[in-house]
Amino acid sequence: MLSLFKDSPEYEARKARPFSPTKVTISEVHAVVPKHLFQKSFFTASLYIARDILSAVALYKLGWQIEPLAASLVNDYGAPAYVGTIAKWGGWSIYWVCQSVVLAGWWCMAHEAGHGNVSNKKWLNNLTGYLLHTFVLAPYFAWRSTHHSHHKATVSIERDENYVPRTRSDFKLPAESVARAVDYHELFEETPIYTVARMLLMQLLGWQIYLCMDTMGSPRHPKGTNHFSPSSSLFKPHERNGIIASNIGLTVMCCILYMWTQTVGLPAFLKLYFVPYILLNHWIVMLTYLHHSDPTIPMYRNRQWSYLRGALSTVDRPLLGWAGRVYFHNVSHDHIAHHLFSNIAWYNQPYVTEELKKLLGEEYNSDSTNTFRALYRTFTQCCFVEDEGDIVFYKNKDGKAARELAPDALDRPTVVAKKVD
Repeated sequence: MLSLFKDSPEYEARKARPFSPTKVTISEVHAVVPKHLFQKSFFTASLYIARDILSAVALYKLGWQIEPLAASLVNDYGAPAYVGTIAKWGGWSIYWVCQSVVLAGWWCMAHEAGHGNVSNKKWLNNLTGYLLHTFVLAPYFAWRSTHHSHHKATVSIERDENYVPRTRSDFKLPAESVARAVDYHELFEETPIYTVARMLLMQLLGWQIYLCMDTMGSPRHPKGTNHFSPSSSLFKPHERNGIIASNIGLTVMCCILYMWTQTVGLPAFLKLYFVPYILLNHWIVMLTYLHHSDPTIPMYRNRQWSYLRGALSTVDRPLLGWAGRVYFHNVSHDHIAHHLFSNIAWYNQPYVTEELKKLLGEEYNSDSTNTFRALYRTFTQCCFVEDEGDIVFYKNKDGKAARELAPDALDRPTVVAKKVD
């Protein structure tokens, strides 16, 4: 039980090891991946999609039985009223968690479709992703666009699109040479209750806030940037019809939900759809946040960034164990492989990961820390980065980085390599 509150051995070993960019080349990475893993099968993808849909429908049907069964315990079997109440809300709690995980699987499958991994036909990928994302109120074409930009510039401080770190000057902190502990503590020191409240806000509404306000997006974007305006600076002119299509889909879905709510009632809508929807966004925010935000993972400025270095600057995490592997379609378990080869389908990514482990050795980043512990660690320790430095790490509320650069870290030139896609 105590291990739930401890950092994993992998994390501790990585933190203790001075960082230097990899000596592995992109050609070596390509060479270890068997060519047959690039093959895609719409039939195989369809089986996964069918499983996810059937899982959601089965849970939905069971959800309608929660309150009748709880009432039956009291009315037909003579159980005390409090037993019925416990059974009712216990049943809803189980439903909310399970359904949110399953619907997060829909979200992750749409993500795979956005990378072209459902089919070899572009229109079939887009149709699949559009339908699945629209059902969970995600703007498919808009998010696909910014997500592809993220893949092209992962952990580049100047060009990445998501969870871009804020700097010392952004927080108006004194220069490192004159800053005192109190300067950091005044800004970052919080009561545990306030910290938990901010975490809950991020986990429950962070996805919507990001879409509407580009919070934690790139500072280079102008104020008012969002994922719904076709003229947003996030998108290229040729993408604007897709943004309009995403907005139309969301509007239609909201109308469907409104009409369904008129039929079943507001309480049923909240319990059967809205709460799982909020919780699925929690899972998505958690996994995307932890993919690239970690005290031990470097971030690069342009002089030291390369596609390979960016792709390796993520962490594989066993989020939710087998359930996360099954319903999140390996996106957290095999995220390094996904960044290196986003055009390999999720069902082949575990094989890629095994080959990468052999090639990368200790440079392969994994972390078996309990994911909720890792979330709290990242949220409280990843405060800011320095304005200067071509390879930087997050610093904490004491102004200290968890990891140091090796003496030769900046001596290794980058090798420009074309993204595999």
